[in-house]
Amino acid sequence: MNPVPPHVRRIAEDVLAARLPAADTVVVAGSSAAGTSTATSDVDLLVLGPDAMFPDGSGSAAFTDERDGRPVEVFAYTAAGYREWARREVEDCRPVVLVMLATGVPVRTGPSYAGLRAWAADVLDAGPRVDRAALDTRRYHLTALVDDLADATDPAESAVLRATVVTSLAELLLLAHGRWLGYGKWLVRRLRSWDADVADALGAALAAGDTEQVLAAARPQLERLGGPLRAGFVR
Repeated sequence: MNPVPPHVRRIAEDVLAARLPAADTVVVAGSSAAGTSTATSDVDLLVLGPDAMFPDGSGSAAFTDERDGRPVEVFAYTAAGYREWARREVEDCRPVVLVMLATGVPVRTGPSYAGLRAWAADVLDAGPRVDRAALDTRRYHLTALVDDLADATDPAESAVLRATVVTSLAELLLLAHGRWLGYGKWLVRRLRSWDADVADALGAALAAGDTEQVLAAARPQLERLGGPLRAGFVR
């Protein structure tokens, strides 16, 4: 783990003192934990604590603060609230708070930290569980998107379809190979972590804004997944 820069540690402590004084655990995540942050990067904080942190009984809260001109994204939970929110992310196959806890750098640790961190790491290592029917449904929809893109003549429709085909294909490839999904840039990063060549080919085709290049990159990957799925599919 990279050490937390002093100014980030101070920001974390300031936010806790002002907004969550009952918190017993704070973990710095994202670029600040990875050592890749810039002067304008968000500071991402995962906060854990007792029920007293949430007088309304909600067990969780997410909010944006600002310190030293930098946005501070705070995700705060009781132990039970954390597990519940993490389970929702697992169902969606897009872990955020699981990654924050498993890979972030602790600034303060309370009684629930070690157990929850070990649990989060185990869940991440196990990968998403997606049944064949769900994968086939995604392949069916991807087939329709590829067909629509091949037939599209409207420039705006083509642009949207190119991005949607690449996104849908990336998600299907990751899930079919037991990998987690991600939002925005994290989808690209997770695809690159699985297969850099595939990620670069799809990314280059999309960046070029050329429909034929996107189709040429996407169709072989669709074949790897079982090929187009049209007639006879029951959903």
